[in-house]
Amino acid sequence: MTVDTLTSGAVGWRTIFSKQLMLVTGAGLLLFFVLLATSAPVLAPYDPILQNGDARLQAPSLLHPFGTDNFGRDVLSRVIWGTRIDLQIALIGVAFPFLIGTAVGTIAGFFGGIVDALFMRLVDIILAFPFLVLMLSIIAILGPGLGSFYIAMALVGWVSYARLIRAQMLVLKNSDYAVAAVSLGFSRMRIMFRHLLPNAIAGSIVFAMSDAVLVLLSGAAVSYLGLGVQPPVAEWGVMVAEGQSFITTAWWITLFPGLSIVCLAFGFSMLGDALGERLGVHE
Repeated sequence: MTVDTLTSGAVGWRTIFSKQLMLVTGAGLLLFFVLLATSAPVLAPYDPILQNGDARLQAPSLLHPFGTDNFGRDVLSRVIWGTRIDLQIALIGVAFPFLIGTAVGTIAGFFGGIVDALFMRLVDIILAFPFLVLMLSIIAILGPGLGSFYIAMALVGWVSYARLIRAQMLVLKNSDYAVAAVSLGFSRMRIMFRHLLPNAIAGSIVFAMSDAVLVLLSGAAVSYLGLGVQPPVAEWGVMVAEGQSFITTAWWITLFPGLSIVCLAFGFSMLGDALGERLGVHE
């Protein structure tokens, strides 16, 4: 066995270990937050919206491990309950754009011609506007709240998925098995959704993991601006906004929800990278 062979083997094992570590870390973080969200009523030591004027702005202690905010509410309890809202934002905020974009991209890529041209011009129009500006404009028209945020994400976020699926469909519809399916007289719906889409969707699934990070940060930003989740509901972006006035005197109000946003986003990002490696998809 040569030195080159040993070196190559060592590099190979390090690569495999790195990929496994990425997958385990990302999945572990997401599982942790899912368990935290589902167990919030049991794990949270206090009512997340209960105010206590005698406990205002208390530093982290055994009684309040993450301290209290300017209303005397326990920050740990609010972070735990906020996991529910922020996981919901990340998952629902990705689900609707994913479904809409997949349907549009499949139809546009398969049929081509005037159908493809119409859908792609609509995509170009949406992409001509800055993402955050367009999303905030829609929310401002509809009014603040999570419902408005989800509608805005669905109206703006589907274009990336549509472009990814369309590009794959344009290639796959000319493949040998697609031509064979046409020759066998299969219906267009069967060819599109049973034969082509399962082979075209891998890139969109990987992109959805990364997109969940953008949706999570967008949700936090919208709540920070007062257009998303409304107080006194416990949500990490709202908590960061409420703590900004006390950043020099009560840093814990902003620090812990901010770290939660970073950790959840990191989990989605790591899992997306690991899935991309396993499925052979490179963004």
